[in-house]
Amino acid sequence: MTKHCDWCGTEEIYVDYHDKDWGVPVHDDRLHFEMIILDGAQAGLSWITILKRRESYRKAFDNFDVLKVSRYSGKKIEKLLTNPGIIRNRLKVNSAVQNARSFLKIQKEFGSFDKYIWQFVNHKTIQNKWKKMSELPAKTAQSDAMSKDLKKRGFSFVGSTICYAYMQAAGLVNDHTLGCFRYKEVKKMSGSSKK
Repeated sequence: MTKHCDWCGTEEIYVDYHDKDWGVPVHDDRLHFEMIILDGAQAGLSWITILKRRESYRKAFDNFDVLKVSRYSGKKIEKLLTNPGIIRNRLKVNSAVQNARSFLKIQKEFGSFDKYIWQFVNHKTIQNKWKKMSELPAKTAQSDAMSKDLKKRGFSFVGSTICYAYMQAAGLVNDHTLGCFRYKEVKKMSGSSKK
């Protein structure tokens, strides 16, 4: 039987996410933006709550087109707050719009958000070697630095714990446990991101 990380349990949507997405190095700015918004939406909730709404979020937020989201008006935000397919939290919805504006500034400064975000791990996936889930940290020095810098640049819902969850999901760290069948597969995908 194929061994998975313990956190994904047996629910199909969770297993599928673990097997295909989690830990795969991301170098696409649209996907970076999606992950940051979804991780922020997760604050105080379980990841599966967000995962089950991922498609609704994509529809509600114009497939995470950062330029479109940055231009959302107060009227559009009010409409989003009536959408049962997303987490209807005013702070989180406002944050998505503000984060889009800050995201665009980073793209302008660095050429891409990808170039900016990967600098926190020296442009290379950190290969951890955890034997069990209990060894995984909630945050690290890298996620602390990322959180601090993102906040300085106007982002919200980017505390160090949220940043670390994002780093795990976007493949900046490989936190699949050693016994998990994805550990070696993800490790092979992880090279340098320097272009």
